[in-house]
Amino acid sequence: MPLADKPYTPLVVMGVQGCGKSTAGQAVAARLGLPFLDGDDLHSVSNKQKMASGHPLTDADREPWLRAIGRELAAGLQRGTATVIACSSLKRQYRDLIRSYAPETQFIHLDGSRELIAERLTQRDHEYMPPTLLDSQFATLEPLGEDEAGIRLDISLSLDEIAAAAAEAFAPAGH
Repeated sequence: MPLADKPYTPLVVMGVQGCGKSTAGQAVAARLGLPFLDGDDLHSVSNKQKMASGHPLTDADREPWLRAIGRELAAGLQRGTATVIACSSLKRQYRDLIRSYAPETQFIHLDGSRELIAERLTQRDHEYMPPTLLDSQFATLEPLGEDEAGIRLDISLSLDEIAAAAAEAFAPAGH
């Protein structure tokens, strides 16, 4: 039976910009045999323009985007498969909103120091997320709570180690 036919739950790879959400999300999805979606693709044009101009999004800006993330996760379940989505999910209320659409959703919080992430940001060119927004991302971040379904993984792990840890944590019982 292919992995995607097994009863996985939807997964959101979360964290601040530059922590490796998209790259790790793709690796986790590939390891589990699940579809991957980059949550950035669901941002509105106005959100992308706002971020590109160096302005952080407000909760009101994020709400329609988070609802779209939740709807995508729920739609995957309706199709019979879990989806892995990269989405910052910086605040608990954001994660709660996502879970209001797909309550089974679990989170992989990619955690790392501001210094390491700032260094990584110097090595990438993002379409609309300038490095100047990193401080606002850390100021907004509410780490995954111990009572929330999910795991925290250190971004200093290799991509293979992150994917393996996620696969081990989220493999259905008996697999």
